Amino acid sequence: MTKAERLQLREEARRMFYHAYDAYMDKAYPADELMPLSCKGRWRGVTPSRGDMDDVLGNFSLTLVDSMDTLAVMGDFSEFSRAIKLILKDIDFDQDIVVSVFETNIRVVGGLLSAHVLATALKGEVPALAWYGGELLALAEDLATRLLPAFNTSTGIPHGRVNLRRGLAGLAESRETCTACAGTMILEMAALSRLTGNPVFEDKAHRAMDRLWKIRHRTSDLMGTVVNVHTGDWVRKESGVGAGIDSYYEYCLKAYILLGDEKYLARFSRHYNAVMKYISRPPVMLAVHMHRPHLQSRNYMDSLLAFWPGLQVLLGDLKPAVEIHEMLYQVMQRHTFIPEAFTTDFQVHWGQHPLRPEFVESTYFLHRATGDEHYLRVGEAALRSLQRHARVPCGYAALGDVRTGAREDRMDSFVLAETFKYLYMLFADDARLPVRLEAYVLTTEAHFLPLALAARPAPHAPHAPAAPRIAPPPEHDAPNAYRKTCPSPRSLVAAAVRRPLRRLLGAAGRPPARLRPFTEPQQLHALADMGISAITLPDGRVQLLYAVTTAKSAKDAAEGLTFMHEMSKWNALGDTENGVVPAGVQVDGRVLPAGPAHFGKEVRAEERLRGAAALARPLDACGPPLNAHELAGKFAVAERGRCTFAQKVRHLQQAGARLAIVLDNVPGSSHWATALFAMSGDGVDDIRIPAVFLFSEESAHLLEQLRKDPEQQLTVGELKAMRQQADGACEGGSCETVLGAEGPPADKETFDHLKNVLKQLVAQFEVSLPEGGSCPGAEGGGKQVHVATTKFVNEPAPGGRGAPQAEGGGPGAGERDPPRDDGAAGGGDL
Repeated sequence: MTKAERLQLREEARRMFYHAYDAYMDKAYPADELMPLSCKGRWRGVTPSRGDMDDVLGNFSLTLVDSMDTLAVMGDFSEFSRAIKLILKDIDFDQDIVVSVFETNIRVVGGLLSAHVLATALKGEVPALAWYGGELLALAEDLATRLLPAFNTSTGIPHGRVNLRRGLAGLAESRETCTACAGTMILEMAALSRLTGNPVFEDKAHRAMDRLWKIRHRTSDLMGTVVNVHTGDWVRKESGVGAGIDSYYEYCLKAYILLGDEKYLARFSRHYNAVMKYISRPPVMLAVHMHRPHLQSRNYMDSLLAFWPGLQVLLGDLKPAVEIHEMLYQVMQRHTFIPEAFTTDFQVHWGQHPLRPEFVESTYFLHRATGDEHYLRVGEAALRSLQRHARVPCGYAALGDVRTGAREDRMDSFVLAETFKYLYMLFADDARLPVRLEAYVLTTEAHFLPLALAARPAPHAPHAPAAPRIAPPPEHDAPNAYRKTCPSPRSLVAAAVRRPLRRLLGAAGRPPARLRPFTEPQQLHALADMGISAITLPDGRVQLLYAVTTAKSAKDAAEGLTFMHEMSKWNALGDTENGVVPAGVQVDGRVLPAGPAHFGKEVRAEERLRGAAALARPLDACGPPLNAHELAGKFAVAERGRCTFAQKVRHLQQAGARLAIVLDNVPGSSHWATALFAMSGDGVDDIRIPAVFLFSEESAHLLEQLRKDPEQQLTVGELKAMRQQADGACEGGSCETVLGAEGPPADKETFDHLKNVLKQLVAQFEVSLPEGGSCPGAEGGGKQVHVATTKFVNEPAPGGRGAPQAEGGGPGAGERDPPRDDGAAGGGDL
């Protein structure tokens, strides 16, 4: 990767952060989180409850607090200063609200401490921060003091929840907490004690960690996931490195790094050896029973284990870190994102993906350790996936199901605090960052705590601790314990470790339901192995045929069936269900429904864009327009075909157009017969003008009106708002994009039209199993043929995976437009 490419990706990561940050500040602040599909804030007690998920909220501007240090990392000191002032002015922790002790500690206490540390370090050199006098530290101490009642248990293990005003008073009896919840306090609490001189915070956190160590299983050295805070008994004895336990292991090692206390290194070494003995089954990590560690407790892994390779890098154990990361990368390649949980054969167990940072975090650490360019390419792939499938007009939306691309109205604070921060740091030049990374430990929430704290005396000690001993402490008696010296990464060739894994994982590399172009031989071979053949039709659509008898093996045939089901689920979901906001084009008093774009300036509900239109020449706009002088300052009109939507709009923007209108080239298409979809971009965030898409029949009306009066003014805005203003079609706040539209013309009410409409409503695939329900490859089922009859529009993304597109549109439609008469020539996506 060239220096210019890295710089471009770094700047794209910066723009991604600000797209989400600005949306939060404009639409949600001072609420805790942004709801990116609704374009409004999420408030505790106001927004409909999501149950336990809302324990992270406290009406304390969570997202801004959590992401302040990202502003500093990116060198935006004026906004960093403004954010600190907003927090000091607007936040009040004296609220009658029950919050998660764990989440509040890592996100809010950690965010305040990190911002304080960076502001203090930078204020001597940055005039915008010269005013800062430690106010955030006082705010962090106030909040941490409100969390202290949670530690009032006989074991010292804190309760999972606490009321910020009343402590435990009136709180429903809570006896259980997760291991990670209790064991992820020591970094923030110890840093707070050493920065303020108040020993109580560090003492409480040490006591909780000591008790957790004592209740480990003495034979296996493994930990369970849920513990009773009053008795110290295990409630759930399942042991892994993912959800419920992950950051406890992380804080064991990082407590040693930050504080220099060797007992934490000794403990982590014992735990690590146990994990590598019982849980690690290269290249997967399986959960076991802590008291019977040879017995597997489940057949799936969760996405939170993606932090583990990064932790192994800090320890210096690079080979297994490379192996696990490669396994996770292949899961990501298959499903576009790493699902919340996936099986040992890499199928989806839970399909959600809340834009978690752990995989990008491990990618960042592996690149720093090895210098291998591969990890830059992995980071680029993660960035592109976010841009193509998660970006919405108001920030980035979590995925409800990676198989369908369905989005959730959710953008957690860690997206800004971690995901975009790690992406930015991955592509950045360390020497040009304002924060000297080697001087800090990154917490589990990617907050910065200074390593210099190890030299500060603990508040209860009369003097600083002695330098760490070379000899291990007595409890450090594991025969294969890891030492404090890390092996040189130069002794490891990461590519050589990854290569055999790709052969070992085999089917894990099969294509996701959102395919690459059909001109790619590797893609066609992978489909053929699963018994799937692709036929490109003259009009540019693609038909899939699935036959068990043509599959390479019974296992491949089963993969093919799973693939077809995933395609069915994905294709059945319209973009309007994914948070796409339809646009409207008003001409001659009629509002034409139009699809928006996933790139460029979004068309907001309160905005009305008005201007005259001009046709691009040539009409496909796949090159610089020959009539740029006619397009300058106008709404440029182009036709679909031959190149991507983004390329067309980019050329029109360069010609000086204010807005782009792309007309469909499929005869007879109309919004009342086909669901509206959004035009996908190509991952390059350089388009600034808005763009909309009109189906053929709406396009014909527009062109007819322009023929009659070339100078007439068009109005573009959000469809619902325009209809409501124009003819009251959205009375009562309800406006259906299709059902509320004008009905089909009378000449369309034919038997053929009825058949076409019904085809839109039936299931996208009809996959028939052999009689008796036998599986592919089973006895008697080998000759059964499974046929997928749905046709798909060819729309490959240049140079990478495109988004599949069902006939007439769907999520991600328009990665590439096929020429009307020769779809095969342009390749295509499912």
